Amino acid sequence: MNAIMELRSTTPVGLLRDVPTEKLPQCKSSSLRHSKVKLKCSVTVNGGSDSFSGDTELGPSLVPQASELADARVIYCAAPAMGHNQELHPECNSRVPAILDTLQKMELTPEFRGKEVIRIQNFRSASVDDIAAVHSSAYVMGLEKTFSESMLAAGAGITVTDLVVAASKITANPPSGFALVRPPGHHAVPRGPMGFCVFGNIAIAARYAQRVHGLQRVLIIDFDVHHGNGTNDTFYEDPNIFFISTHQHGSYPGTGKMEEVGKGPGEGTTLNLPLPGGSGDQAMSAVFEEVIVRVAQTFKPDIIMVSAGYDAHVLDPLANLQFTTNTYYKLALFIKQLARELCGGRCVFFLEGGYDLRSLSYSVADTFRAFLGEASISSKIDNPAVLYDEPLLLVDKAIAKIKAIHAL
Repeated sequence: MNAIMELRSTTPVGLLRDVPTEKLPQCKSSSLRHSKVKLKCSVTVNGGSDSFSGDTELGPSLVPQASELADARVIYCAAPAMGHNQELHPECNSRVPAILDTLQKMELTPEFRGKEVIRIQNFRSASVDDIAAVHSSAYVMGLEKTFSESMLAAGAGITVTDLVVAASKITANPPSGFALVRPPGHHAVPRGPMGFCVFGNIAIAARYAQRVHGLQRVLIIDFDVHHGNGTNDTFYEDPNIFFISTHQHGSYPGTGKMEEVGKGPGEGTTLNLPLPGGSGDQAMSAVFEEVIVRVAQTFKPDIIMVSAGYDAHVLDPLANLQFTTNTYYKLALFIKQLARELCGGRCVFFLEGGYDLRSLSYSVADTFRAFLGEASISSKIDNPAVLYDEPLLLVDKAIAKIKAIHAL
């Protein structure tokens, strides 16, 4: 059926704990639920629309074969946190809308791509239990009402994780997921907020994947320009979650030294690689091939999650790396392929930093193109005139040192 559907559910997150794969809804923009759920659903088919609400047993037209989900290449949702804003602050409420506008402009949305792209609408926030799996109970209870938008962001990551896991059970080539959310999360430490972040969105989803889906071995790749200290601290003693962070040397928050490798049973499952200022596409390509791939192949994850920060872009105002739109395209392409080879294609991206709206938006759009298996359009966007020589000798030394520390 060539249609665009939106399934807006009023049920809580925790979507697929008991959902049989034959009951997955046929929705180009959807949230997966049990076959009998409380729904408010609007469906658009070839320009017409209809709706229903209430406790409804989904009929055949809304509960198609699970193969419909297998046709998708990208699953995403957006939590822009429009009420969470401070004037002139770089982590502003224009970030996610700018990305969504660019996806529309580049014809990467369900309206243009049909069954290839799924956007999830009107999902529920994460539960207090979901958040408390990472953060202290006192912190969570104190912020539950005040920071509802942050809980929605965490819920978005859980929702996308549910969908990607469901798809991986019915196809060897499941869609990649992207939670386009703010506030970002990788700086939030277990005891409280830090650095633009309130809750650790990716950490919460990782614990959820372990608890609900039985995916015990989680590889987290963080390519934000700043060290993901919150994620680092959360899993520092956990041998089942391997955390890799590439970040600019000397940048906020000053953590993420090479010697920080984990502790106790988690020793060896934290890898921090500070990159010298000016590192760009060549540096990151070498890091991926010589470090990330080797770690992933040895660790053998059940799912790959990515803290996708776009503030390493050469045009971003908060740091001094030289990533380009093409760098992010290649990272998405390589990580998607790595997930297919190692963990049934299960891969979920979480938006972190990125504060130049144009470079952020186009880089995310090119990430979508990588997920779709389409060619990059970075040559039409990137300006090579702004680039300068990368410090490749320093990069090589950093790679050699981290390989020695982790016996790669």
